[in-house]
Amino acid sequence: MNIRKWSILLFIAVIGLSVAAPIGQAAGAAGIRIILNGKAIESEVAPYILPKVNVTMVPLRVISEELKASVDWSSAEQRVTIKSSGNKTITMNSGSTAAIVNGESVKLDASVHVKAGRAMVPLRFVSEQLGLAVHWSQSNQTITLLTAAENPSGGITPPVPDPDPNTVPDPEAELRGAWVSTVYNLDWPSSGSYQNEVKQMGEFISLLDDLQSMGMNAVFVQVRPAGDAFYPSELVPWSKYLSGVQGLAPSYDPLAFMVEEAHKRNMEFHAWFNPFRASVDAKTEQLASNHVTKQHPDWIVNAGGKLYINPGIPEARQHIIDTIMEVVNGYAIDGVHLDDYFYPSNMVFADDSAFKDYNPAKIATKANWRRSNINEFVRQLGESIHKVKPQAKYGISPFGVWRNKAADQTGSDTKASITAYDDMYADVRTWIQKGWIDYITPQIYWSLSFTAARYDKLADWWAQEVTGTGVDLYIGHSPYKLGTKEAGWQSAQELIDQLEYNKKYAVIKGDVFFSAKDLRRNTLGIKDALRTYYFE
Repeated sequence: MNIRKWSILLFIAVIGLSVAAPIGQAAGAAGIRIILNGKAIESEVAPYILPKVNVTMVPLRVISEELKASVDWSSAEQRVTIKSSGNKTITMNSGSTAAIVNGESVKLDASVHVKAGRAMVPLRFVSEQLGLAVHWSQSNQTITLLTAAENPSGGITPPVPDPDPNTVPDPEAELRGAWVSTVYNLDWPSSGSYQNEVKQMGEFISLLDDLQSMGMNAVFVQVRPAGDAFYPSELVPWSKYLSGVQGLAPSYDPLAFMVEEAHKRNMEFHAWFNPFRASVDAKTEQLASNHVTKQHPDWIVNAGGKLYINPGIPEARQHIIDTIMEVVNGYAIDGVHLDDYFYPSNMVFADDSAFKDYNPAKIATKANWRRSNINEFVRQLGESIHKVKPQAKYGISPFGVWRNKAADQTGSDTKASITAYDDMYADVRTWIQKGWIDYITPQIYWSLSFTAARYDKLADWWAQEVTGTGVDLYIGHSPYKLGTKEAGWQSAQELIDQLEYNKKYAVIKGDVFFSAKDLRRNTLGIKDALRTYYFE
């Protein structure tokens, strides 16, 4: 099928996204705009809402004149006929409660309307029948349409057809996820998409389709990379990794778009937060005026040339919780996910003053005080999340070694140079035993043959740690190491062997891979290996 036909199909489909609820909330005197590939589409009759059924109506001439689709309007019979290049024919009659789609009757919430002499068709219905995407920006009252996904080489990739239902991962089965890093534009969006929402949206659609094709049924997307946000926030600025300029608002809501696209594919969407990282460097001149480093410089610690929010200050911890709760309250996310950015390891962290000023329990050692600060944060955040959205999963991905056996007889049989408990002050055992979290995803980023921290020994230890607690265990894997010189990473079979090993334990409920780009580049054939493992 040629690109022009794909474009027609996509446009007709995207025009009907299920956005009736937010559009209905935002519709106002200013009207609704349609943006097609960055260009505003003019229409003599603006899109509008049918309030009783909350359905958005758009003019038929947008389809016929903008993309030359096969559209027929019979004024005598008050009938619209749309013919797609995908051999689907849709017929709708004004006033009818049903449409005819390829000869079959399909119920309608709203049919054809005639306004100012122009035929108007229901946005949602056309989308459900022809199936692609559009995005609604509530703040801008704008429908942004995407006709094709641009690939990294600059060409045009047609939309991926619906997956074979026999190869779509079962969402009730084990979780199969990928971390999607936004910091430094590692996985998404590319720096080449700055201030180009169409390109960004296309890149994310391609990413999801690619991940699902190799067996993934969940994404963990970094929505707070560095004291900023991939969503409209009243507390923190827009991330610079969207536009190249921190604080510059896009004309769409990236988080709403991503959640919607994931759910279209029956994939879980977990919002991933870096809780205490304020900035990836110590340069503050390019930070937005509402960034935490400028609003609360007394909360900030420069450690190793990077800026951190001091976990020892209660108000600072609450600020982070508040930013996370904006997402919990505002979006249909499936989970809240934290990584291991608590206290930085192997460097001086200047918090003597906080230790003195914010230590009402008079904890004797700074190490125990630091762990207490993180414990309070983990507990309070979990309570806040589950009070509002009890069905949401709340989990953390700590460093893969809690403690070495040499330091604690109950630790793992490893010789790691740093540990979560001693160097990042992450008292993971307490979180699990107290039931403050729903799942744990240790980053077991070593092979089955790495003597200092063998994968199997760590998987054994974590499985034992969660047994009987009700806390699920997902294992964090490291495809980014494939092809490196570290022991065990010279073949993609290493990861497949790890997945097989996990089957020993019923408490291991899934796997998460770091990161999306390392799966998609298919190093050593890992993409193909996973597809074979999960589907054949």
